[in-house]
Formats: sequence, C-alpha cells, structure tokens
Amino acid sequence: MNAPNYLTLVRIVAIPALVAVLLTNFQARDLIGTAIFVFASITDWLDGYLARKKGLVTVIGQLLDPTADKLLVTSAVICLVALRRVPAWAAVVIIGRELAVSGFRAIASSKGLHIPALRLGKAKMGIESWAVGALILGPIYLGKLFFLAQILLWLVIIVALASAAEYYIRFGPQVLSKQP
Repeated sequence: MNAPNYLTLVRIVAIPALVAVLLTNFQARDLIGTAIFVFASITDWLDGYLARKKGLVTVIGQLLDPTADKLLVTSAVICLVALRRVPAWAAVVIIGRELAVSGFRAIASSKGLHIPALRLGKAKMGIESWAVGALILGPIYLGKLFFLAQILLWLVIIVALASAAEYYIRFGPQVLSKQP
C-alpha cells in the first residue's frame, strides 16, 4: 500500500461518517457534512495527483479509486434525496449513469479493451463535487444563493448524460463488436 491508496481508504472510511452526519438532525449537520464531503473530495484529487506525479499507480488503486468516488457521490446524493434537496428522479439519473458507464467499462475490460476516463467524465466529477458540496451546505448557509446549487445539479445531470453518450458513441462499436 502506498500514500495514494491510503488516501483512497480514508475517503472510503469517511463515507459512513458523512452518511451518519447527514441523516442525523442536529444544528451543525450541514457544516460538518460539507466539511466531510470537501475533505473526501480533496483526498480524491490528492490521491490521483500523487499516483500520477510520483509514479505510484497500482492495480488496487485503479480499482479502489473509482469505487470510492462512486460510493462517495451516490451516498451523498441518496442522503440529499432524504433531505429533500435533490429530487429522486435526479438521483436515479446520476446513479444510473455511474452504473451504466461502470458496467460498460467492465464489459470492455473483459474483452481486453481499456477505456480511459474522458474529459467530459472528469468535468462531470468536478461539477458534481461542487454541486453536492453546495447542496449539502444547504439553504440555511447559502441563503438566496442556494439556487446556484440547484443550477449546478441541473448542469450535473446534463453533463452526466452527455458524458455517458460520449462513452457509448466513442467506444460502443468497438466494445460491442469485439469478441471475448
């Protein structure tokens, strides 16, 4: 295990804490939840940076990092549905996109094809992090600016769908035509 992998594990351990905080009603819930989410998001950026810059990319890291990302985002989005800050249909779109793209990449991998993360997918993750962080912070702390979090949510949905389409358009024919 190396530093990037430990950071990924820290992110995974932060997820139950985030869920517990968001689903417990107390005065500082939104602030503490935002702090946990931002911390976890920073570990995502930092582990990737260290792995690439220091040549510390590992097989376990390549498996754990995207899994941790998906767990973090889906856990937060589900909690935001419970808090009535994200409509259930939007959560289904966001989580459905993650499952569809992950499944598509797994099929490609089983056929010996590697599908790299695309720019639009990385942009989706960045926008998603900002949107989820702002939605967790909530209307109490953002006040009249909370509408910006809701606009970011719509942007996440649009970019998520466009990103999924990009994966299927760019790699679909290759994945679907290649025999195992």
